[in-house]
Amino acid sequence: MMFHTTTFVLGFLPVCMAGFFIIGRVRTAPWTLAWLIACSLFFYGWWNPRHLPLLIGSVVVNHGIAARMRWSRRPKAWLATGVVLNLATLGWFKYADFLLHIVIPGAPALPVALPLAISFFTFQQIMFLADSAKFPAREKRFLPYAAFVMFFPHLIAGPIVRPGEIVPQLTAPRLARPSIENLTEGLLIFLLGLGKKLVLADMFGGFADTGFNAAAQGTQLTFFEAWYATLAYALQIYFDFSGYSDMAMGLARMLNVRFPMNFDSPYQASDIAAFWRRWHITLGSFLRDYLYIPLGGNRVGHWRRTGNLMATMLLVGLWHGAAWTFVAWGGLHGLFLVVHTQYRKLFPPMPAAIGQAITLFAVIVAWVPFRATSFGCALGMVRGMAGLNGIALPRMIVAALPPLAAIADPVSVMPSLGDGRTLSFPEVSACLLLGWLIVLTVPNIHRMTSRTRHWTLTGGFAFSVQALFFAPHVAPFLYFQF
Repeated sequence: MMFHTTTFVLGFLPVCMAGFFIIGRVRTAPWTLAWLIACSLFFYGWWNPRHLPLLIGSVVVNHGIAARMRWSRRPKAWLATGVVLNLATLGWFKYADFLLHIVIPGAPALPVALPLAISFFTFQQIMFLADSAKFPAREKRFLPYAAFVMFFPHLIAGPIVRPGEIVPQLTAPRLARPSIENLTEGLLIFLLGLGKKLVLADMFGGFADTGFNAAAQGTQLTFFEAWYATLAYALQIYFDFSGYSDMAMGLARMLNVRFPMNFDSPYQASDIAAFWRRWHITLGSFLRDYLYIPLGGNRVGHWRRTGNLMATMLLVGLWHGAAWTFVAWGGLHGLFLVVHTQYRKLFPPMPAAIGQAITLFAVIVAWVPFRATSFGCALGMVRGMAGLNGIALPRMIVAALPPLAAIADPVSVMPSLGDGRTLSFPEVSACLLLGWLIVLTVPNIHRMTSRTRHWTLTGGFAFSVQALFFAPHVAPFLYFQF
Protein backbone atom coordinates (compact mmCIF):
# COMPACT_ATOMS: atom_id res chain seq x y z
CA MET A 1 0.00 0.00 0.00
CA MET A 2 1.24 3.46 -0.84
CA PHE A 3 0.52 6.75 0.88
CA HIS A 4 -0.71 8.44 -2.30
CA THR A 5 -3.57 6.07 -3.15
CA THR A 6 -7.28 6.36 -2.42
CA THR A 7 -7.11 2.99 -0.63
CA PHE A 8 -4.70 4.45 1.89
CA VAL A 9 -6.15 7.96 2.21
CA LEU A 10 -9.85 7.00 2.35
CA GLY A 11 -9.61 3.48 3.77
CA PHE A 12 -6.56 2.45 5.75
CA LEU A 13 -5.67 5.77 7.40
CA PRO A 14 -9.11 6.64 8.86
CA VAL A 15 -9.59 3.10 10.20
CA CYS A 16 -6.07 2.99 11.66
CA MET A 17 -6.40 6.35 13.38
CA ALA A 18 -9.92 5.71 14.67
CA GLY A 19 -8.92 2.37 16.15
CA PHE A 20 -5.75 3.87 17.63
CA PHE A 21 -7.54 6.64 19.53
CA ILE A 22 -10.54 4.52 20.53
CA ILE A 23 -8.31 1.80 21.97
CA GLY A 24 -6.27 4.49 23.70
CA ARG A 25 -9.38 5.60 25.60
CA VAL A 26 -10.56 2.17 26.75
CA ARG A 27 -7.43 0.03 26.96
CA THR A 28 -3.88 0.20 28.33
CA ALA A 29 -0.80 1.21 26.36
CA PRO A 30 0.19 -2.31 25.19
CA TRP A 31 -3.11 -2.57 23.33
CA THR A 32 -2.46 0.61 21.36
CA LEU A 33 1.00 -0.66 20.37
CA ALA A 34 -0.52 -4.00 19.38
CA TRP A 35 -3.02 -2.11 17.20
CA LEU A 36 -0.23 -0.10 15.54
CA ILE A 37 1.71 -3.31 14.86
CA ALA A 38 -1.37 -5.01 13.38
CA CYS A 39 -2.09 -2.00 11.14
CA SER A 40 1.55 -1.84 10.05
CA LEU A 41 1.58 -5.55 9.16
CA PHE A 42 -1.61 -5.10 7.12
CA PHE A 43 -0.07 -2.06 5.43
CA TYR A 44 3.12 -3.98 4.59
CA GLY A 45 1.33 -7.15 3.51
CA TRP A 46 -0.98 -5.28 1.14
CA TRP A 47 1.90 -5.06 -1.35
CA ASN A 48 2.97 -8.69 -1.11
CA PRO A 49 1.82 -10.84 1.86
CA ARG A 50 4.41 -13.53 1.04
CA HIS A 51 7.11 -11.37 2.63
CA LEU A 52 5.30 -10.88 5.95
CA PRO A 53 7.01 -13.92 7.54
CA LEU A 54 10.42 -12.41 6.73
CA LEU A 55 9.56 -9.11 8.41
CA ILE A 56 8.02 -10.80 11.46
CA GLY A 57 10.85 -13.34 11.72
CA SER A 58 13.45 -10.60 11.45
CA VAL A 59 11.85 -8.65 14.30
CA VAL A 60 11.53 -11.72 16.54
CA VAL A 61 15.10 -12.93 15.92
CA ASN A 62 16.66 -9.51 16.46
CA HIS A 63 14.71 -8.96 19.66
CA GLY A 64 15.90 -12.35 20.89
CA ILE A 65 19.52 -11.46 20.10
CA ALA A 66 19.14 -8.15 21.95
CA ALA A 67 17.79 -10.03 24.97
CA ARG A 68 20.75 -12.42 24.90
CA MET A 69 23.14 -9.45 24.72
CA ARG A 70 21.64 -8.07 27.89
CA TRP A 71 22.36 -11.16 29.97
CA SER A 72 25.37 -12.64 28.21
CA ARG A 73 28.94 -12.25 29.38
CA ARG A 74 29.94 -11.78 25.73
CA PRO A 75 27.51 -9.15 24.39
CA LYS A 76 29.87 -8.15 21.57
CA ALA A 77 29.79 -11.69 20.21
CA TRP A 78 26.00 -11.57 20.11
CA LEU A 79 26.13 -8.12 18.53
CA ALA A 80 28.45 -9.42 15.80
CA THR A 81 26.14 -12.40 15.26
CA GLY A 82 23.13 -10.16 14.88
CA VAL A 83 24.85 -7.78 12.46
CA VAL A 84 26.11 -10.68 10.34
CA LEU A 85 22.65 -12.30 10.22
CA ASN A 86 21.02 -9.03 9.18
CA LEU A 87 23.60 -8.29 6.50
CA ALA A 88 23.49 -11.88 5.24
CA THR A 89 19.71 -11.68 4.89
CA LEU A 90 19.95 -8.36 3.08
CA GLY A 91 22.79 -9.70 0.92
CA TRP A 92 20.84 -12.78 -0.12
CA PHE A 93 17.64 -11.05 -1.13
CA LYS A 94 19.18 -7.90 -2.63
CA TYR A 95 22.66 -8.79 -3.87
CA ALA A 96 22.87 -12.55 -4.48
CA ASP A 97 21.90 -12.30 -8.14
CA PHE A 98 24.20 -9.29 -8.65
CA LEU A 99 27.17 -11.15 -7.13
CA LEU A 100 26.37 -14.31 -9.07
CA HIS A 101 26.58 -12.47 -12.37
CA ILE A 102 29.91 -10.93 -11.37
CA VAL A 103 31.32 -14.42 -10.78
CA ILE A 104 29.45 -16.16 -13.61
CA PRO A 105 28.44 -13.70 -16.34
CA GLY A 106 25.44 -14.91 -18.27
CA ALA A 107 24.18 -17.20 -15.51
CA PRO A 108 20.38 -17.50 -15.24
CA ALA A 109 18.78 -15.16 -12.74
CA LEU A 110 18.16 -16.52 -9.25
CA PRO A 111 14.47 -16.90 -8.33
CA VAL A 112 14.78 -14.40 -5.47
CA ALA A 113 12.21 -11.62 -5.13
CA LEU A 114 13.32 -8.44 -3.35
CA PRO A 115 11.18 -7.94 -0.23
CA LEU A 116 9.72 -4.48 0.17
CA ALA A 117 11.67 -2.19 2.52
CA ILE A 118 14.33 -4.77 3.43
CA SER A 119 17.10 -2.15 3.21
CA PHE A 120 15.29 0.08 5.69
CA PHE A 121 14.15 -2.40 8.32
CA THR A 122 17.56 -4.11 8.21
CA PHE A 123 19.35 -0.85 9.05
CA GLN A 124 16.77 -0.08 11.75
CA GLN A 125 17.51 -3.37 13.48
CA ILE A 126 21.28 -3.12 13.16
CA MET A 127 20.96 0.25 14.85
CA PHE A 128 18.81 -1.27 17.59
CA LEU A 129 21.37 -4.02 18.26
CA ALA A 130 24.25 -1.55 18.36
CA ASP A 131 22.38 0.76 20.71
CA SER A 132 21.36 -2.19 22.90
CA ALA A 133 25.03 -3.07 23.34
CA LYS A 134 25.94 0.54 24.10
CA PHE A 135 22.94 1.36 26.32
CA PRO A 136 21.85 -1.91 28.00
CA ALA A 137 19.43 -0.13 30.35
CA ARG A 138 17.19 1.19 27.54
CA GLU A 139 13.68 -0.13 26.84
CA LYS A 140 13.83 -3.75 25.62
CA ARG A 141 10.21 -4.96 25.80
CA PHE A 142 8.97 -6.68 22.65
CA LEU A 143 5.90 -4.58 21.82
CA PRO A 144 7.68 -1.18 21.87
CA TYR A 145 10.54 -2.67 19.85
CA ALA A 146 8.24 -4.28 17.27
CA ALA A 147 6.20 -1.07 16.97
CA PHE A 148 9.42 0.90 16.48
CA VAL A 149 10.59 -1.31 13.58
CA MET A 150 7.19 -1.86 11.93
CA PHE A 151 5.65 1.60 12.43
CA PHE A 152 4.07 2.08 9.01
CA PRO A 153 4.91 5.79 8.45
CA HIS A 154 8.63 4.93 8.19
CA LEU A 155 8.56 1.19 7.43
CA ILE A 156 8.70 1.37 3.64
CA ALA A 157 11.24 4.09 2.83
CA GLY A 158 12.37 5.75 6.02
CA PRO A 159 13.35 7.94 7.68
CA ILE A 160 15.86 5.66 9.37
CA VAL A 161 14.98 6.63 12.92
CA ARG A 162 16.92 5.73 16.06
CA PRO A 163 15.46 3.68 18.91
CA GLY A 164 16.31 6.37 21.44
CA GLU A 165 14.29 8.89 19.42
CA ILE A 166 11.13 6.85 18.81
CA VAL A 167 10.72 4.15 21.48
CA PRO A 168 10.26 6.69 24.34
CA GLN A 169 7.52 8.35 22.29
CA LEU A 170 5.80 5.02 21.65
CA THR A 171 5.80 4.24 25.38
CA ALA A 172 4.63 7.72 26.48
CA PRO A 173 1.49 7.60 28.69
CA ARG A 174 -0.49 9.97 26.44
CA LEU A 175 0.54 8.43 23.11
CA ALA A 176 -3.02 7.56 22.07
CA ARG A 177 -4.72 10.74 23.30
CA PRO A 178 -5.89 12.92 20.39
CA SER A 179 -4.05 16.22 20.01
CA ILE A 180 -5.74 18.84 17.85
CA GLU A 181 -2.39 20.53 17.25
CA ASN A 182 -0.68 17.32 16.12
CA LEU A 183 -3.66 16.25 14.00
CA THR A 184 -3.93 19.54 12.13
CA GLU A 185 -0.18 20.03 11.78
CA GLY A 186 0.35 16.44 10.67
CA LEU A 187 -2.50 16.53 8.17
CA LEU A 188 -1.20 19.77 6.66
CA ILE A 189 2.32 18.34 6.25
CA PHE A 190 0.90 15.12 4.79
CA LEU A 191 -1.24 16.96 2.23
CA LEU A 192 1.65 19.19 1.16
CA GLY A 193 3.82 16.09 0.67
CA LEU A 194 1.00 14.44 -1.27
CA GLY A 195 0.94 17.41 -3.61
CA LYS A 196 4.70 17.23 -4.16
CA LYS A 197 4.40 13.60 -5.18
CA LEU A 198 1.23 13.63 -7.28
CA VAL A 199 1.45 17.06 -8.90
CA LEU A 200 5.18 17.69 -9.30
CA ALA A 201 7.20 14.45 -9.03
CA ASP A 202 4.96 12.40 -11.30
CA MET A 203 4.78 15.18 -13.92
CA PHE A 204 8.57 15.49 -14.10
CA GLY A 205 8.86 11.70 -14.05
CA GLY A 206 6.97 11.55 -17.34
CA PHE A 207 9.41 13.98 -18.96
CA ALA A 208 12.43 12.10 -17.59
CA ASP A 209 11.15 8.67 -18.66
CA THR A 210 10.73 9.80 -22.26
CA GLY A 211 14.38 10.82 -22.60
CA PHE A 212 16.00 8.02 -20.57
CA ASN A 213 13.87 5.31 -22.20
CA ALA A 214 14.89 6.60 -25.61
CA ALA A 215 18.56 6.57 -24.62
CA ALA A 216 18.18 3.01 -23.29
CA GLN A 217 16.91 1.95 -26.72
CA GLY A 218 19.95 3.45 -28.44
CA THR A 219 18.41 6.72 -29.65
CA GLN A 220 20.95 9.53 -29.97
CA LEU A 221 19.50 12.38 -27.96
CA THR A 222 20.30 15.93 -28.96
CA PHE A 223 21.49 18.56 -26.50
CA PHE A 224 18.13 19.81 -25.23
CA GLU A 225 16.52 16.36 -25.19
CA ALA A 226 19.32 14.98 -22.99
CA TRP A 227 19.52 17.97 -20.68
CA TYR A 228 15.76 18.29 -20.28
CA ALA A 229 15.42 14.60 -19.38
CA THR A 230 18.22 14.88 -16.81
CA LEU A 231 16.91 18.12 -15.32
CA ALA A 232 13.45 16.58 -15.13
CA TYR A 233 14.77 13.50 -13.34
CA ALA A 234 16.65 15.68 -10.85
CA LEU A 235 13.34 17.35 -10.04
CA GLN A 236 11.41 14.08 -10.03
CA ILE A 237 13.60 12.41 -7.42
CA TYR A 238 13.72 15.65 -5.40
CA PHE A 239 9.95 16.08 -5.17
CA ASP A 240 9.33 12.32 -4.92
CA PHE A 241 11.60 11.79 -1.92
CA SER A 242 10.79 15.16 -0.36
CA GLY A 243 7.09 14.40 -0.73
CA TYR A 244 7.47 10.94 0.80
CA SER A 245 9.49 12.34 3.72
CA ASP A 246 6.82 14.97 4.38
CA MET A 247 4.01 12.43 4.21
CA ALA A 248 5.84 10.09 6.60
CA MET A 249 6.47 12.93 9.03
CA GLY A 250 2.86 14.12 8.79
CA LEU A 251 1.43 10.64 9.39
CA ALA A 252 3.64 10.10 12.43
CA ARG A 253 2.69 13.52 13.81
CA MET A 254 -1.02 12.67 13.53
CA LEU A 255 -0.27 9.63 15.70
CA ASN A 256 1.62 11.83 18.23
CA VAL A 257 5.09 10.72 17.13
CA ARG A 258 7.70 13.21 15.90
CA PHE A 259 10.20 12.12 13.27
CA PRO A 260 13.52 13.91 12.69
CA MET A 261 13.82 15.97 9.53
CA ASN A 262 15.01 13.84 6.61
CA PHE A 263 15.12 16.34 3.74
CA ASP A 264 16.22 19.98 3.92
CA SER A 265 16.29 21.72 0.51
CA PRO A 266 19.50 19.95 -0.61
CA TYR A 267 19.71 21.70 -3.99
CA GLN A 268 20.26 24.96 -2.11
CA ALA A 269 23.47 23.59 -0.55
CA SER A 270 26.62 25.62 -1.19
CA ASP A 271 28.96 22.59 -1.28
CA ILE A 272 28.76 18.82 -1.68
CA ALA A 273 29.25 18.12 2.03
CA ALA A 274 26.30 20.39 2.81
CA PHE A 275 24.28 18.57 0.14
CA TRP A 276 24.77 15.29 2.01
CA ARG A 277 23.81 16.94 5.29
CA ARG A 278 20.51 17.89 3.64
CA TRP A 279 19.69 14.87 1.41
CA HIS A 280 18.36 11.72 3.14
CA ILE A 281 19.63 13.09 6.43
CA THR A 282 18.91 9.99 8.49
CA LEU A 283 20.73 7.66 6.07
CA GLY A 284 23.77 9.93 6.13
CA SER A 285 23.66 10.08 9.92
CA PHE A 286 23.41 6.28 10.15
CA LEU A 287 26.37 5.69 7.83
CA ARG A 288 28.46 8.34 9.58
CA ASP A 289 27.88 6.94 13.07
CA TYR A 290 27.78 3.22 12.30
CA LEU A 291 30.25 2.91 9.41
CA TYR A 292 32.46 5.94 8.73
CA ILE A 293 33.39 6.75 12.35
CA PRO A 294 33.99 3.06 13.32
CA LEU A 295 36.33 2.84 10.31
CA GLY A 296 38.33 5.71 11.80
CA GLY A 297 36.49 8.71 10.39
CA ASN A 298 38.61 11.85 10.41
CA ARG A 299 40.90 10.60 13.19
CA VAL A 300 43.21 8.67 10.84
CA GLY A 301 45.76 9.74 8.25
CA HIS A 302 44.96 11.38 4.93
CA TRP A 303 44.99 8.31 2.70
CA ARG A 304 43.03 6.12 5.08
CA ARG A 305 40.50 8.90 5.62
CA THR A 306 40.12 9.20 1.86
CA GLY A 307 39.67 5.43 1.61
CA ASN A 308 37.05 5.47 4.39
CA LEU A 309 35.14 8.21 2.63
CA MET A 310 35.20 6.46 -0.74
CA ALA A 311 34.23 3.12 0.82
CA THR A 312 31.30 4.74 2.60
CA MET A 313 30.00 6.42 -0.54
CA LEU A 314 30.45 3.30 -2.67
CA LEU A 315 28.33 1.43 -0.12
CA VAL A 316 25.78 4.24 -0.26
CA GLY A 317 25.53 3.64 -3.99
CA LEU A 318 25.29 -0.12 -3.58
CA TRP A 319 22.64 0.29 -0.87
CA HIS A 320 20.45 2.09 -3.39
CA GLY A 321 20.53 -0.82 -5.81
CA ALA A 322 22.37 -3.94 -6.91
CA ALA A 323 23.83 -2.51 -10.12
CA TRP A 324 27.14 -1.03 -11.21
CA THR A 325 25.40 2.19 -12.23
CA PHE A 326 24.48 2.80 -8.57
CA VAL A 327 28.04 2.01 -7.52
CA ALA A 328 29.27 4.54 -10.09
CA TRP A 329 26.91 7.15 -8.66
CA GLY A 330 28.23 6.50 -5.16
CA GLY A 331 31.80 6.63 -6.44
CA LEU A 332 31.18 9.98 -8.13
CA HIS A 333 29.86 11.45 -4.90
CA GLY A 334 32.80 9.98 -3.02
CA LEU A 335 35.13 11.69 -5.50
CA PHE A 336 33.23 14.96 -5.13
CA LEU A 337 33.61 14.79 -1.34
CA VAL A 338 37.33 14.00 -1.56
CA VAL A 339 37.91 16.95 -3.92
CA HIS A 340 35.86 19.20 -1.65
CA THR A 341 37.87 18.14 1.40
CA GLN A 342 41.16 18.87 -0.37
CA TYR A 343 39.92 22.19 -1.71
CA ARG A 344 39.01 23.36 1.80
CA LYS A 345 42.56 22.60 2.97
CA LEU A 346 44.27 24.46 0.15
CA PHE A 347 42.05 27.41 -0.75
CA PRO A 348 39.76 29.94 0.94
CA PRO A 349 36.00 29.37 0.66
CA MET A 350 34.52 30.38 -2.68
CA PRO A 351 31.46 32.65 -2.84
CA ALA A 352 28.30 30.79 -1.84
CA ALA A 353 26.56 31.34 -5.18
CA ILE A 354 29.49 29.88 -7.14
CA GLY A 355 29.76 26.95 -4.74
CA GLN A 356 26.06 26.24 -5.09
CA ALA A 357 26.24 26.35 -8.89
CA ILE A 358 29.21 23.94 -9.02
CA THR A 359 27.58 21.61 -6.48
CA LEU A 360 24.27 21.60 -8.34
CA PHE A 361 25.96 20.87 -11.67
CA ALA A 362 27.90 17.95 -10.16
CA VAL A 363 24.81 16.50 -8.47
CA ILE A 364 22.70 16.76 -11.64
CA VAL A 365 25.35 15.08 -13.82
CA ALA A 366 25.74 12.32 -11.23
CA TRP A 367 22.00 11.57 -11.46
CA VAL A 368 22.59 10.25 -15.00
CA PRO A 369 24.12 6.87 -14.01
CA PHE A 370 21.73 6.69 -11.04
CA ARG A 371 18.70 6.82 -13.36
CA ALA A 372 20.18 5.06 -16.39
CA THR A 373 19.41 1.37 -16.84
CA SER A 374 22.94 0.65 -18.09
CA PHE A 375 26.29 2.30 -18.68
CA GLY A 376 25.43 2.43 -22.38
CA CYS A 377 22.32 4.43 -21.59
CA ALA A 378 24.30 6.71 -19.24
CA LEU A 379 27.00 7.27 -21.87
CA GLY A 380 24.35 8.11 -24.47
CA MET A 381 22.83 10.69 -22.13
CA VAL A 382 26.22 12.25 -21.39
CA ARG A 383 27.04 12.44 -25.10
CA GLY A 384 23.78 14.25 -25.72
CA MET A 385 24.37 16.62 -22.80
CA ALA A 386 27.81 17.44 -24.19
CA GLY A 387 26.25 18.34 -27.55
CA LEU A 388 28.05 15.55 -29.41
CA ASN A 389 24.77 14.50 -31.07
CA GLY A 390 24.01 18.03 -32.21
CA ILE A 391 21.64 20.73 -31.03
CA ALA A 392 18.09 20.83 -32.35
CA LEU A 393 15.06 23.01 -31.71
CA PRO A 394 11.51 22.98 -33.12
CA ARG A 395 11.27 24.80 -36.43
CA MET A 396 8.61 27.19 -35.13
CA ILE A 397 10.90 28.22 -32.25
CA VAL A 398 13.79 28.92 -34.63
CA ALA A 399 11.46 30.83 -36.97
CA ALA A 400 10.28 33.00 -34.09
CA LEU A 401 13.86 33.64 -32.89
CA PRO A 402 16.09 33.58 -36.05
CA PRO A 403 19.42 34.02 -34.16
CA LEU A 404 18.91 30.50 -32.77
CA ALA A 405 19.59 29.12 -36.25
CA ALA A 406 23.29 29.84 -35.66
CA ILE A 407 23.47 27.19 -32.92
CA ALA A 408 20.53 24.83 -33.48
CA ASP A 409 19.16 22.80 -36.34
CA PRO A 410 15.44 23.37 -36.96
CA VAL A 411 13.41 20.13 -36.78
CA SER A 412 9.74 19.35 -37.10
CA VAL A 413 9.46 17.70 -33.67
CA MET A 414 11.76 16.53 -30.89
CA PRO A 415 10.62 12.92 -30.40
CA SER A 416 12.57 12.30 -27.17
CA LEU A 417 11.22 15.34 -25.36
CA GLY A 418 7.77 15.36 -23.74
CA ASP A 419 5.19 13.74 -25.98
CA GLY A 420 7.01 14.69 -29.16
CA ARG A 421 4.64 17.50 -30.21
CA THR A 422 5.90 20.80 -31.55
CA LEU A 423 4.66 22.52 -28.39
CA SER A 424 6.43 20.05 -26.09
CA PHE A 425 9.55 22.20 -25.99
CA PRO A 426 7.92 25.37 -24.58
CA GLU A 427 5.68 23.26 -22.33
CA VAL A 428 8.56 21.30 -20.78
CA SER A 429 10.67 24.47 -20.59
CA ALA A 430 7.99 26.25 -18.59
CA CYS A 431 7.51 23.28 -16.23
CA LEU A 432 11.24 22.94 -15.64
CA LEU A 433 11.57 26.67 -14.97
CA LEU A 434 8.78 26.49 -12.39
CA GLY A 435 10.26 23.39 -10.73
CA TRP A 436 13.75 24.81 -10.44
CA LEU A 437 12.45 28.12 -9.13
CA ILE A 438 10.67 26.21 -6.36
CA VAL A 439 13.63 24.07 -5.30
CA LEU A 440 16.17 26.90 -5.49
CA THR A 441 14.23 29.76 -3.92
CA VAL A 442 11.35 28.45 -1.79
CA PRO A 443 12.03 27.23 1.77
CA ASN A 444 10.96 23.68 2.61
CA ILE A 445 7.62 23.33 4.36
CA HIS A 446 9.20 22.82 7.78
CA ARG A 447 10.73 26.30 7.57
CA MET A 448 7.63 27.98 6.15
CA THR A 449 5.37 30.08 8.30
CA SER A 450 1.95 28.62 9.07
CA ARG A 451 0.33 31.15 6.74
CA THR A 452 2.66 30.26 3.86
CA ARG A 453 1.92 26.56 4.35
CA HIS A 454 -1.81 27.19 4.14
CA TRP A 455 -1.47 29.30 0.99
CA THR A 456 0.74 26.61 -0.58
CA LEU A 457 -1.79 23.91 0.26
CA THR A 458 -4.65 26.03 -1.09
CA GLY A 459 -2.81 26.64 -4.33
CA GLY A 460 -2.10 22.98 -5.04
CA PHE A 461 -5.02 21.19 -3.35
CA ALA A 462 -7.25 20.93 -6.43
CA PHE A 463 -4.39 19.50 -8.50
CA SER A 464 -3.62 16.96 -5.76
CA VAL A 465 -7.24 15.81 -5.56
CA GLN A 466 -7.47 15.48 -9.33
CA ALA A 467 -4.28 13.43 -9.45
CA LEU A 468 -5.32 11.27 -6.49
CA PHE A 469 -8.67 10.27 -8.00
CA PHE A 470 -8.15 10.51 -11.76
CA ALA A 471 -4.49 9.73 -12.48
CA PRO A 472 -4.30 6.95 -15.12
CA HIS A 473 -1.92 4.92 -12.94
CA VAL A 474 -0.24 5.03 -9.55
CA ALA A 475 3.51 5.69 -9.80
CA PRO A 476 5.32 4.18 -6.80
CA PHE A 477 7.81 6.18 -4.79
CA LEU A 478 11.31 5.94 -6.26
CA TYR A 479 12.75 4.84 -2.92
CA PHE A 480 10.40 1.82 -2.84
CA GLN A 481 12.86 0.05 -5.15
CA PHE A 482 15.81 0.61 -2.81
